[in-house]
Amino acid sequence: MKTIFPKIPDETRLTMLRLPDGPVDAVLDTDTYNEIDDQFAVAYTLLSPERIRLKAIYAAPFSNENSTGPKDGMEKSYEELQRLLALMDIPEEGLLHKGSSCFLPDYFDYDIPVESDAARDLVKQAMAHDSAHPLYVMAIGAVTNVVSAMLTAPEIIDRIVVIWLGGHAHYWDNAQEFNLMQDLAASQVLFDSGVPLIQLPCFGVVDHLVMPTAETQAYLAGDGGLGDFLHNRVTACFANPRGRSRVIWDISAPAILAQPEAVKTDLRPTPWISDEGRYSFDSSRPLMRCLTHIDRDAVFGRFFSFFPQKGGSHD
Repeated sequence: MKTIFPKIPDETRLTMLRLPDGPVDAVLDTDTYNEIDDQFAVAYTLLSPERIRLKAIYAAPFSNENSTGPKDGMEKSYEELQRLLALMDIPEEGLLHKGSSCFLPDYFDYDIPVESDAARDLVKQAMAHDSAHPLYVMAIGAVTNVVSAMLTAPEIIDRIVVIWLGGHAHYWDNAQEFNLMQDLAASQVLFDSGVPLIQLPCFGVVDHLVMPTAETQAYLAGDGGLGDFLHNRVTACFANPRGRSRVIWDISAPAILAQPEAVKTDLRPTPWISDEGRYSFDSSRPLMRCLTHIDRDAVFGRFFSFFPQKGGSHD
């Protein structure tokens, strides 16, 4: 039997889906060692305390050439988060939590959560909030940690707003993006649960966030700390970094909270996700908010301003 989630009244949902105009409580769920863009998202979040009151960071599972499987990916993400926090002189105790060691099982068994410290902490954090003052869950990887918390305590769905980087633009010919497809069952539950959701589609929207290596050299390299770390993570992707660039997708999740003036979104019914990784649409489905545009220069301009030796002081 599948989990039955509470139905959120339309008026409450619309209120929760408004982009916040002030500081908010949030958690960050990240597969930090998967690539090199999560590191920028983590740094951006931690450098934005006036807008984002970060309550916890969760290491998410992933499986690609950088891991031997989801458990190894989660462990490597946890270790990368430890390195980042040490660079920023931020204590990890009470903030950093290990996530799931596997992806959510088959969709038809989705009433069975994957237990983890991350899922348990998310339930605890969510229960300290309500629909008028929700907890924002920035999820920039596989969503098993987040969905497992929702399956453990379905009543949290009207206490959280999930901001998820996953899938592609709804006009794209498919939704077959890495975060969505590696954790398909959890992605389907997320879209079917009725939780207030802000989707950040990859191809067609967030792929606009391109960062040339020349910018990391100009604005990050040479600070002897976090800037050098991030610059080296980018340039290590290329045998010859000259003239190359990377898409820093994941920074969009904290940016939508810290710089709502830099984004455009719309409200639309939440699509279904098929087992083949394609969208289908039904106007009777609960509304979600979808990112349609993000101002690349505004986001990276703010980020580089955190490094005054290279980019000027942050205002």
